[in-house]
Formats: sequence, structure tokens, C-alpha cells
Amino acid sequence: MIPDAHLLIVDDDERIRSLLQKFLMRNGFLVTAARDAGHARRILLGLDFDLIILDVMMPGEDGVSLTKHLRETRNSPILLLTARGETADRILGLEAGADDYLAKPFDPKELLLRINAILRRAPMPEENLNIPKVMYLGEVRYDVDRGELLQGETRIRLTATESHLMRIFSSTPGVPLSRTSLVAQLGRDGGQAQERAVDVQITRLRRKIESDPKQPRYLQTVRGAGYMLAPAHRHSHDN
Repeated sequence: MIPDAHLLIVDDDERIRSLLQKFLMRNGFLVTAARDAGHARRILLGLDFDLIILDVMMPGEDGVSLTKHLRETRNSPILLLTARGETADRILGLEAGADDYLAKPFDPKELLLRINAILRRAPMPEENLNIPKVMYLGEVRYDVDRGELLQGETRIRLTATESHLMRIFSSTPGVPLSRTSLVAQLGRDGGQAQERAVDVQITRLRRKIESDPKQPRYLQTVRGAGYMLAPAHRHSHDN
């Protein structure tokens, strides 16, 4: 666990909010709670958080809409709480920029596992001397040391999960990685739902890298093998 990680819980159910706050504080986190999206926005004007836990179904602005708004300005990991069986909500949430989701009702210990897995994915430089410092991906480039995706001098905003995926891919350029392997390296439990979640994250990442995301050149699908980062040679990038 990351000591003193500060979490924000946004849930309109006062009982759940209070239970989660007490449980997470007992487990060593700093916890702030908000009763709805508007309250959360006011808190976020003055504070940054290591992780935001959002209920999808809230009166007024819902969790998916708030996720989209947050992604315009910040990279803090977002964990969505969804009603069991609401697959559409989960996909919408992931496409909006959430890092993971957990279906209600859930065991608090499962929430703790998810939180710790997400916090462990916070950017850390990979140490591999054989990797070029910069990978060229058409009009964008990836700075391996800094974990930054750049277009010209402009930094392209990545979510925590997208950032982790780029670190995984850049540590083995030209090598296909299966969805199962990606799920494991992201620190998640296996299963088809998590593999589908990875597909959504890859689709989102391609929109930031590829000039034509439907015909990817740099973040390729390798039939039967998974996904592969295929950077251009240093002198042949399209600029």
C-alpha cells in the first residue's frame, strides 16, 4: 500500500459513504467524501487525490459524466462503482477515462485489493538499457524515461492505466503481448470482463497515438497473439 495515499469517495448513499470512509481510514488511507458530483467538483478545486472512487448512479450528474469532466484536466486514477450487470455503464465509464470498475454489492476487501492494484500502477521508470530513450510513433513520440507521450512540444494527457500500458509495451517493442498477459501486468484479476476492459483501454490509447485509429500502424493487433507496439525507426518518423 502507498502510505498516506489520499482517496476521494463520491457516493450519494450516506451509509455506504460513511462505511467506506471508516473502512479505508482503518486501512491507512486519508479519505475525503463527497455526496454528489457538484460537491466533488468543489472539493477538487482545491485538492488533488491519488485515487477517486465514483459511484456511477447518482442524482444530478452521474459518475460517467463526472469522469469525462475530470479527464479534461487531471490524470488521477478513477475507480467506478457500478450496479451489477450494468455492462453498458462499465464500457461507457472506461471509454470516458476510468481506470477500473467494481460491481455493487462488493466485499470491502475486494475494493482494497483494487485500490492497491491501481496505486501500484502509478508511473515508475522502467530500467532496461536496450530500450531507446524515445520511440517514434508517427506524429507522436514516447519518452521512455519520463513516461510521456508528446506531439511536438505538447504533452498528450494519459490516464494512469494508459500510462502503465505504454510502459509495458515500450519495455518490449516489437513483441506481441496477449490480453491475459496485459491484464496480469496491470495487476488485475483475470477473466473475460478484464480482457474486454483492456480492449477498451487500447482503443482509447490508439486515438491518442494513431493518425487513423481504425488502421493502427504503431499499436498493432497481432492475430492470435495480442497487441504489439511497433515504433518507427528513429530517422523515419513522419513529421
